[in-house]
Amino acid sequence: MPVQDTPLEQRIDKWLWYVRLFKSRSLAAKFVETGKLRLSRGPRRDKLSKPSQTIIVGDILTFTLHERVRVIEVISTGQRRGPASEAQTLYKDLSPPPPPKDPQTNSKTPSRAPGEGRPTKKDRRALDRLKHSGEG
Repeated sequence: MPVQDTPLEQRIDKWLWYVRLFKSRSLAAKFVETGKLRLSRGPRRDKLSKPSQTIIVGDILTFTLHERVRVIEVISTGQRRGPASEAQTLYKDLSPPPPPKDPQTNSKTPSRAPGEGRPTKKDRRALDRLKHSGEG
């Protein structure tokens, strides 16, 4: 019995799920249906809108996912949804690097210069110690 090789072409929703860009195949299919996925095959460029459309090795997919532009070249079609290390062998990421994170925007508490604004709990306790250290 011959060993089954990877298929020459594959449904786009299945491939996106295999490479672990989406948690489920139905989420991948819904994303394709939005029409936000572009396929470049040689000189031809198309917007994909049906999950049943096929991709082949050498296709380049361009889309925005989680507020980041992704450019992915299809290196191989898959046979299963395996571990992440196996999934990464199915594509080559040509995406531009993500913008650097600004530490100021990720902070939950606003920063202020020392001595400005309302005292912190630590400052208040230090003031209380000063006030009560002279008594008694």
